[in-house]
Amino acid sequence: MLSVLRTTWPLLLGILFLMVGNGMQGTLLGIRGAIEGMSTTHMSVVMSSYFGGFLLGSRIVPDMIQKVGHVRVFAALASMISSVLILYAAWPHWIVWAMLRLGIGFCFSGVYITAESWLNASARNETRGQALSAYMIVQMLGIIAAQVLMNISDPAGYLLFVIPSVLVSLSFLPILLSRQPAPQFSTIQRMTFARLFQVSPLGCIGMFLMGGVFSAIFGMASVWGSLKGLSVTEISAFVAAIYLGGLVLQYPVGWFSDHNDRRMIVMVLSLVGLIVSAVTLYVQPGIWGLLLTAAIIGGVANPVYSLLIAYTNDFLDNTDMAAASAGLLFINGIGAITGPLITGWLMSRLGPEGFWVYIGILLALLTIYAGWRKLRRAAPAMDQNFAVIAPSATPIAIEAALENAGPDEVQAAQ
Repeated sequence: MLSVLRTTWPLLLGILFLMVGNGMQGTLLGIRGAIEGMSTTHMSVVMSSYFGGFLLGSRIVPDMIQKVGHVRVFAALASMISSVLILYAAWPHWIVWAMLRLGIGFCFSGVYITAESWLNASARNETRGQALSAYMIVQMLGIIAAQVLMNISDPAGYLLFVIPSVLVSLSFLPILLSRQPAPQFSTIQRMTFARLFQVSPLGCIGMFLMGGVFSAIFGMASVWGSLKGLSVTEISAFVAAIYLGGLVLQYPVGWFSDHNDRRMIVMVLSLVGLIVSAVTLYVQPGIWGLLLTAAIIGGVANPVYSLLIAYTNDFLDNTDMAAASAGLLFINGIGAITGPLITGWLMSRLGPEGFWVYIGILLALLTIYAGWRKLRRAAPAMDQNFAVIAPSATPIAIEAALENAGPDEVQAAQ
């Protein structure tokens, strides 16, 4: 691992700054929106716009990179991100914020594609698995660090918008000044959705449902916290606990899934998440109970996301895995766009409890569907292809991760 860090630290440092900046703006908008008097419905549109932009960027940016190259695309998108982060505070209106979130989602999608391409090219074949493992850890650590920075100033001011703008700007320095040349970029072949559903109905339905879960958790958690009357410190701790739970449980769940029926693990994890959501809804715990809930929900959602990709790839040849994963990410993106909108509608009708109602319904549907699919199909022959994958990862990182998750490779989870 030390040899990996010596060769990839500029990229990992840049990605860390990126994730801190992105993590701050996601939490900050939910809190600032409440201060500005924006309704839950309006904030749900704002939060949903990011996922729409991210999905759009994943389809358009690869063609941009092929036409003008990594460096120009990276620099152009970087300047837009820094500008948007400042404009949030300058123009606090929900329609403006929705347009800015759409743009920043598009830009971050392109930045991730570029950074992951560079990281993939900079690592040797024998160290690529460790490099990608470090990349996923850095992503989650960046989000957790962002929640700490949320407490250094008043969210009603400008400083908390300036800090992520500066961090995002600094993130480009180690990446663009890296001696590693920009890699050759080739777009990933696409698989039709009909073919993908034929390969794995559970993968398709599950990724759509998890898209809604993720966007509700990561997009609306700060909005929920503001409605609930939590302080900035409590909201940031809640969001940090979600990522911490995902970071801790990804690897043990991945190892276990390589030796057991993945559908059973998906079903059990979803059931656990459903029970925790229901208990939280009816018990109304204090802050420590909410932090435990957040850690469990994050520990459920992150591994299930990776499990669904691994399960789908259990039915495919290596040559089809990247195309299938790209298709699953698109389906997940569709679910993510609808998540905040439905969550916001439920919260406007039921109050803050609508947050847990929506998450619980989706996890209940996934539990039932995973159990039903287990009865309809024999378990595939597993090839130990579980890879730790963050929800913000693009097909570039997923393709590289799957290449290093075969039976003859050393698992990052081991």
